Amino acid sequence: MLRMFRTHKIRKQTELSSCLWDFHTVPEDGSTPARRKAMVPGCWETYPELRNYRGKACFEKNIYASGNIRLEFKGVSHTAEIYLDGKKVTSHYNAYTPFSAVVRNLPAGNHRLRVFVDNSFGENSALHVENDYQTYGGITRGVAFEELGQAYIRQMHVTPEKTPDGWHALVKIIIHNLSDRIFEGRLNLAIEGCGESCSSPISLAANAEAEETMEMACPDALEWSPETPELYLISAVLDDQTGQKADDLIDRFGFREVAVRGKDILLNGRKLRIKGFCRHEDHPQFGCSLPIDAMWQDLLIMKDLGANSVRTSHYPNDELFLDLCDETGILVWEENHARGLSEEAMRNPNFERQCEDCICEMVESHYNHPSIYIWGILNECASHTEYGKSCYEAQLSLIRRLDPSRPRSFASCQFKNDLCFGLAEVTAYNIYPLWYHDTPVQEYLEDLYEWIQNCTEGAGKPFLVTEIGAGAIYGYRSPGREKWSEEYQAWAIGKQLDAVLSHEHTSGVYIWQFSDCKVCAGWFGTRPRTMNNKGIVDEYRRPKMAYEIVREKFGAE
Repeated sequence: MLRMFRTHKIRKQTELSSCLWDFHTVPEDGSTPARRKAMVPGCWETYPELRNYRGKACFEKNIYASGNIRLEFKGVSHTAEIYLDGKKVTSHYNAYTPFSAVVRNLPAGNHRLRVFVDNSFGENSALHVENDYQTYGGITRGVAFEELGQAYIRQMHVTPEKTPDGWHALVKIIIHNLSDRIFEGRLNLAIEGCGESCSSPISLAANAEAEETMEMACPDALEWSPETPELYLISAVLDDQTGQKADDLIDRFGFREVAVRGKDILLNGRKLRIKGFCRHEDHPQFGCSLPIDAMWQDLLIMKDLGANSVRTSHYPNDELFLDLCDETGILVWEENHARGLSEEAMRNPNFERQCEDCICEMVESHYNHPSIYIWGILNECASHTEYGKSCYEAQLSLIRRLDPSRPRSFASCQFKNDLCFGLAEVTAYNIYPLWYHDTPVQEYLEDLYEWIQNCTEGAGKPFLVTEIGAGAIYGYRSPGREKWSEEYQAWAIGKQLDAVLSHEHTSGVYIWQFSDCKVCAGWFGTRPRTMNNKGIVDEYRRPKMAYEIVREKFGAE
């Protein structure tokens, strides 16, 4: 399953996920590995014999195809090399962003697709490093191939705009001509149940790409909001010069606008008050490759707790999860992939390129999701150094070029030492009073906020607490309320939420974290069970004592 709706009616798409592939590891010593079947999507750490395997493996499958085809991978963890009939087609780095490749002029018949996957760490990998979450191995999200004609619609971005005469949709479409001859035709746009269709003539040079921009008036459109998550399907259909339908692309969006005014974040002109969770894609049965039923269950639990938002810490999420957020009205802070990297780590020669590739793939593929209200970058990295600041500036500027419609932010932990608040529209801090130190929450929060307002370029901007919380081992009860007990976590989170939610100028809070999650082996010394245990539910989604405290503080009904 790739999306919650059909993305093509004309272009033929064949899904290669939700099925078995041939699989084997690729041992470094060159020995012949055992072969087996593997479910795609999936993580090989869920196979009994490979629970701690870090290295290379190969997934293989036959596909029947002819002509021009497009291979689409929603996520491979974390380095991929794609071969078709023994010929390398493309390669990709980063587990959390989609990528594709077009192969031209295939003869009709069966073709062997091989995907070589590597989840090992090394100097070439600046972002996937030993960290406070697990880097799994496998084809972890959906896969498909599509059969293309002479030209195809590569991308469609929809930007809603509120005008005095009602909503408009500004639509930007990229069309690619795959042939050695000029393509003449027509592009047709329609929004299901809203507004009038429109069309425009198209002329594409041989082997060229063109961008078309069209505007559609939708005066009767219903707004998307957390309370009323109204969604619309938009279809782009490409006709050739004879009037035959050559290609199509269907996507989904919502009519809403996000803005920053003074110290407030506004959605459709209304002030947002965020009550959210940070969430890792992690489950003991599925690794990072959660089936849609498990994603849905996570959202149901968050809704039961009274949450209205989720932070995709610390990487772009599976698009199916974003689809569910669109449908349920859960606001999303989505961020690129980097966590806790020092200046030394950020000086890795691959760092900036890998970060910017991640940003481009994240924004370009997830642009139309109305639930995404803010883009984030570089969680807890070196925003307190001049070199770090240059990286923040480059990446935030890239986001602005790709999407000027959403505010930008980053979660800092550089208390009284951050240099980057002038670069983003929203200031955000990760704080852990009553866990990593015993400072009273209200005192710590006031001190931090006053410093931001009086001593930084974040003055006058919205402020979010993007992490706060305390750890607890599920089932560990202690009348003395020692740390790591469920009693201590419940008490600490109650104090934390009282202080943050009563702070007049705080736009909201994200609890760290929704559920306990697995961490890399190198973190065992500071993480009991080799898990980050700050979840309000444990890794199996069993509630801890803090669950009812959060429900009360978030005002769940």
